[in-house]
Amino acid sequence: MDAAKPSSLPQKSTIVRKSGVPRPLRWAFRAGSWLAPRTTVRHASRLFATPLPSSRSRALAAPCDDARIGQVESGGDVLTTYTWGDPALQPYVLFAHGWSSFGLRCRPWVEPLRAAGYAVVAFDLPGHGRNPPCQTNLPACAAALADVARQHGPAAALVAHSMGGAAAVLALREGVRAGRVVLLAPAADMREAGHRFGRTIGLSPPLVARMFERFERQIGIAVDQLAAHLHLPALGVPALVVHDVEDEDVPWEEGERYARLWPGARLLSTRGLGHHRIASEPQVVEAALRFLRGEVVGERVVSSPNLPFGLA
Repeated sequence: MDAAKPSSLPQKSTIVRKSGVPRPLRWAFRAGSWLAPRTTVRHASRLFATPLPSSRSRALAAPCDDARIGQVESGGDVLTTYTWGDPALQPYVLFAHGWSSFGLRCRPWVEPLRAAGYAVVAFDLPGHGRNPPCQTNLPACAAALADVARQHGPAAALVAHSMGGAAAVLALREGVRAGRVVLLAPAADMREAGHRFGRTIGLSPPLVARMFERFERQIGIAVDQLAAHLHLPALGVPALVVHDVEDEDVPWEEGERYARLWPGARLLSTRGLGHHRIASEPQVVEAALRFLRGEVVGERVVSSPNLPFGLA
């Protein structure tokens, strides 16, 4: 499959180019890389592991009058949950949001799913949304997803965006059960994400490596063990991966990697939705609903075990 292939959901490009990190902050990290590398790594690690404050402000501003707000314990913390319908009586769809986002980002999905007969469960990941601010990481987010799922039992479907997609894969490998999975612009490799973060803030590659060494000491897991390609071949749940070819946050190639290595998964490419709009675009929601009904959506991606990540 060619990365430049026409989109299955053609869209006029509406991506807003980001201005990036403020120049003074980039200058500070660049200078710190030479003058005070240890302190710079510590500050970069804290920044990398801390969701943006806008996650909380946007969550508090989002309407939720029609949702039942609850709580779930996870890793010694209490997470905020949002429920529409009754997961005990109806098949339910579980949502996992992305980094620096919040559970109520699933709002565009709620009405169509409820009309289709599903209950809906969403939650704020650790340090996100209405939860107390804190540093967090991918394994903690995967554990949080598993704890929410455990409260309600097997889900009819799991829908996850961005980093939530990576957390979903780890949770599925640890026993979370879902009838179908929809991944929206999923991140495939934490190390690659760290290097993108380093380029954004002006942190040199050697210090990015030291940042991950610090991270590994904290959680006791090698970063490379969290890469999606190690876990995808063992998954047998039907999956649909939706990724935009113009995604500037998580490259489309990472979504393709999911579709190549997840047995039986299908890839639906879009153009012009970018990384964030793809999670709320009505045509994406409709495509996902067709997939949940058992219709064929997207394309199969041929994989070869003789090439890195199965890329053909």
